[in-house]
Amino acid sequence: MQHSSIHWFRKGLRLHDNPALLAAATNCRRLHPPFILHPSSNRAGINAQRFLLDALRDLDGSLQEMGSRLFVAQGCPEEVFPHLFHAWGTTRLTFEVDTEPSACRRDHGVEVIREVSHTLYDTERVLALNDGKAPLTYKRLQSLLALLGPPEKPAPALTQEHLQGCLTPCQASHDGDYRVPTLEELGQDPAKVGPHLYPGGETAALARLDTLMERTAWVCNFKKPETEPTSLSPSTTVLSPYLKFGCLSVRTFWWRLDEIYQGREHSQPPVSLHGQLLWREFFYTAGASIPNFDRMAGNPVCLQVEWDDNPQHLHAWREGRTGYPFIDAIMTQLRTEGWIHHLARHAVACFLTRGDLWVSWEEGLKVFEELLLDADWSLNTGNWLWLSGSAFFHRYFHVYSPITFGKKTDQDGAYIRKYLPILKDFPTKYIYEPWKAPQAVQERAGCLVGTHYPQPIVEHGVASKRNLGRMKAARAQKDTKREPPAGPSTVKSQRKKPKIEQH
Repeated sequence: MQHSSIHWFRKGLRLHDNPALLAAATNCRRLHPPFILHPSSNRAGINAQRFLLDALRDLDGSLQEMGSRLFVAQGCPEEVFPHLFHAWGTTRLTFEVDTEPSACRRDHGVEVIREVSHTLYDTERVLALNDGKAPLTYKRLQSLLALLGPPEKPAPALTQEHLQGCLTPCQASHDGDYRVPTLEELGQDPAKVGPHLYPGGETAALARLDTLMERTAWVCNFKKPETEPTSLSPSTTVLSPYLKFGCLSVRTFWWRLDEIYQGREHSQPPVSLHGQLLWREFFYTAGASIPNFDRMAGNPVCLQVEWDDNPQHLHAWREGRTGYPFIDAIMTQLRTEGWIHHLARHAVACFLTRGDLWVSWEEGLKVFEELLLDADWSLNTGNWLWLSGSAFFHRYFHVYSPITFGKKTDQDGAYIRKYLPILKDFPTKYIYEPWKAPQAVQERAGCLVGTHYPQPIVEHGVASKRNLGRMKAARAQKDTKREPPAGPSTVKSQRKKPKIEQH
């Protein structure tokens, strides 16, 4: 039977390793590949929207080289698809499996083919091995994946040969009806977009991957905790936005790394690049199976905490106006460029939640969802749960100091001077604590603290000590609900007061 196929591009915005796209082209007489743009369905800000539009234009260009086109439609998929099925006489729908709760099957009586290619493993198989439950530790995930063996090899990239005898009917009105929109058409002001450091799309993704894979020694020696959050150029791969949108296949990345690792000494999970992809798998598996994963209420793995409702503190943190230059520089980089180093994410997430401001991680999650290019639902949620001390991570007394942590890799404050130019003329002695500078020093620097740059929003030493007590109390309350009365030895151990460990 010759099908009239729709391949629904959702996240897998690429032609390489796209088994669902290959399935659409098999025994196919007509192929329509749409992308449904639902502007109100996510919180993505202007930088992330530009990245997506880049990726769509790149995908359309690649499809045109194959004699096909991308059809960009706007609206709610449940409303758009019945119209497309009717207009195009569709008999088959293919798409890449999406594990997020908002994704659901919409078949409308046509043959549906779902293929796994956004994750290394079929999440449902991993969960089945664990009695339907999410593995809650990295080691447990590793033990389950060991039973499954290595990830599948990538599917072949789509070629013109796959599309022989398969046409994509395009009307003269295609560029009016189905073209990729502009930022203005999405209601954004292009003047407010940040520097174009990371163009979206499969072409840019594969070029970036190729460049990184040429650095054989760097790949083999990569240990994520040893990379620098204050580096003025990224000290990690910055492939995460491409993985998020599916411009780069995670399986392709995995096997390219495997080629380099063969016969060479190399770092190991969890700190290696393979280890980073397994962290991605860990959070995808958790997000796919834990109810209410992206909120505290009704989330069975989440510590229930009475966070403060403080809109002023949240706004100051979001806008980089906390009075702590390291925190404010990170948030400024995030807002302008859409990407920050993972340890920088740790620092600002800890500061907002259990470290200093005691604001709910759900609020931070929303801000990251808007500002990050790589705001992947599962990873963003999992990391906020982790950094707030709400799930997975239990060393809640490890606090990232907003003063000393940045100094470890940037004693002179070059990172702060770049992103907070108002402080650029402060002496190194005061760059992390400008409020301690004498009045004359502030005047010479052309920046008066409290006038041109804010005073610290809280006193870190006092706030972190208070919050340590609150976190300890929340954890104790959870333990009393779940555990039987403690015996003498347990009571004795509970009397030990954990001390804040400042990073």
